[in-house]
Parts: sequence; structure tokens; C-alpha cells
Amino acid sequence: MDPIATAQYGMMAAARRFDASASRVARMGVEGEQVDLPVEIVEQITAKTAFSANASVIRTAQDMQGDLLDILA
Repeated sequence: MDPIATAQYGMMAAARRFDASASRVARMGVEGEQVDLPVEIVEQITAKTAFSANASVIRTAQDMQGDLLDILA
């Protein structure tokens, strides 16, 4: 199991969630579109937090790999 690949997938998923929500907000003024702004704001904050968490996983995995290489060297 590769934590970096898993975190990269998580970052892509979070980015897609954010983009979808932003797209819905952009269509807010279009006739016939029902957009619940508070729900979209929460969705965007959640996606941003998920993206940041996955980025932290990548940084930590890279640090751990570096430390392991230092120990083995």
C-alpha cells in the first residue's frame, strides 16, 4: 500500500468536489437552478480540509522515507 499514491488520489477527489461545488455556486443566478449556498460553502470548506490533510500525508510519508534512507545509509 503506497500512502503517497493514496493521498494523491484523495487530493484529486477533494479537488473534484471543490470544483463541482464552485460550478454549482457559479450557476446560482441562472433561472431554474436551485443552489443552497450554505451547503455549498460547507462542501468547499470540507474539500479544502480534505485536500490539506492529504497533502500532510504526502509530506509525512516523504519525511519518513527520507529518515529511513538516512538510517540505512
